[in-house]
Amino acid sequence: MLITAPCVVSLTWHLADAQGQTIDDLTEPLEFFFGGHDLLPKLEECLTGQRAGFATDLHLEPEHGFGDYDPTLVCFEERALFPGHLEQGMQFDGLPEGAATTGMKTDAIYTITEIYPSHLVLDGNHPLAGMALRLSVKVHAVREATEEEAAAQTLSESALSVLSTAPPSPHLH
Repeated sequence: MLITAPCVVSLTWHLADAQGQTIDDLTEPLEFFFGGHDLLPKLEECLTGQRAGFATDLHLEPEHGFGDYDPTLVCFEERALFPGHLEQGMQFDGLPEGAATTGMKTDAIYTITEIYPSHLVLDGNHPLAGMALRLSVKVHAVREATEEEAAAQTLSESALSVLSTAPPSPHLH
């Protein structure tokens, strides 16, 4: 079967930064919805019309990956607005009620980058924003999408992969 939207592709990959440092290794094939929200548009463009067995190496500049780093997505918030136990790297879906910073994206995942006694530094950028990336990908299987998958345009409620909107985190709150 040729890869055309909507369908489901089973992929493995090796993702590295521009210097070759490994960011993510997906060694066991994992299914992703093709033609929706699971994969980067540039990756979908490369996979269109291919079959199982196709492998390629991509160089992704920030505009084709996770965008440029946006310093306006960094803010300071009172520590008291958050749960008692906090760690650097914890992530929150949006800012908490009572946040002092106005005009911030409500649908962003905010990561704690610094913790101070009275406040936190939160970053709403994707962790890979501003980075050029190297992606080696292999297609292991292609299948038709179910009606439910096509309607949802994703196979996952949570972002399973680094190639979707946010990386997985045990610290997402």
